[in-house]
Amino acid sequence: QVQLVESGGGLVQAGGSLRLSCAASGSIFSFNDMGWYRQAPGKERELVAAITKGGSTNYADSVKGRFTISRDNAKNTFYLQMNSLKPEDTAVYYCNAEVALTTPESTWWGWGQGTQVTVSS
Repeated sequence: QVQLVESGGGLVQAGGSLRLSCAASGSIFSFNDMGWYRQAPGKERELVAAITKGGSTNYADSVKGRFTISRDNAKNTFYLQMNSLKPEDTAVYYCNAEVALTTPESTWWGWGQGTQVTVSS
């Protein structure tokens, strides 16, 4: 019913910036909560940043002041602006969202396919 597609990953030098996008398509009425997670090799998936339907944001301590999550409801897209990147930010980044569907009182929750972010020292 809903598909999330990430884009914007790549290779960047330490100190650089990337902007990840997560575009949603399907029978979407509105976004509820959305988030970005990451998983580095050999580690568990962790929350990086989240934004609620009301616009409240939450960040992992390791990215506070460097990353910013935002949303564009008109485009059914949300973003993760990543500045001052560090080698330890290297991971596969996944977007996650809960979506209210056009079918009344129905929601969908799921993940994007992931996008690789590699930060070289």
